[in-house]
Amino acid sequence: MTIAVVIFASLILALVGWLFAQSLHTRPWVAQGPAFDLTSPSARSRQLWRVTLMVIMAVVASVFGLFMSAYLIRMDYGDWRPLQDPALLWANTGVLVLCSVLLQLAWGAARRGQDALLKLTWLGGGAMSLVFIGGQYVVWRQLNAAGFYLDHNPASAFFFVLTGLHVLHLLGGLVAWGRTTIRMGAGGASAGVRLGIELCALYWHFLLAVWVVLFALLSTT
Repeated sequence: MTIAVVIFASLILALVGWLFAQSLHTRPWVAQGPAFDLTSPSARSRQLWRVTLMVIMAVVASVFGLFMSAYLIRMDYGDWRPLQDPALLWANTGVLVLCSVLLQLAWGAARRGQDALLKLTWLGGGAMSLVFIGGQYVVWRQLNAAGFYLDHNPASAFFFVLTGLHVLHLLGGLVAWGRTTIRMGAGGASAGVRLGIELCALYWHFLLAVWVVLFALLSTT
């Protein structure tokens, strides 16, 4: 339990530190423009969207921290029957790393005005996210075929819940990715599109960090 709490507290502190660093470059109390405007976002609007994302990620990190703490506590009971993690999880982890890299490249391309590279990396990041979700579904089917179900034993139940919760948060990110893609098709790499790309890239980096911690926990216990 202590390990999970420390890890996720570190994630939250890192997010708060990033937010503080961003605030050094912007004075939202003097910036003009409507709040939460993604069409032509002002400095104030951009900062509010970043704050919102930081709050969301802090909440998500807390939720995963609680689930992982419960996981570690539940392991001490006698009915815990560990399951062998499917080898496909390693490939899925590599795909998620690629997603994060592609969206980071898209963020950089948007800042530099490289439209061709932006479209390639942005669409590639979304496609690889779908591949990751499909890979997780295959993992669940493999476990079912081996006789492990949600109600098989506490270990398998936690595996399905934790990995499923991560996929749900990734699906939520894909909704934002899709909205940004639509705006990109309608108006190119506008200020609002660049902000959407930035927020998506940060969210994917966060989900990658959560998955690495989660995968390490599941594969070592």
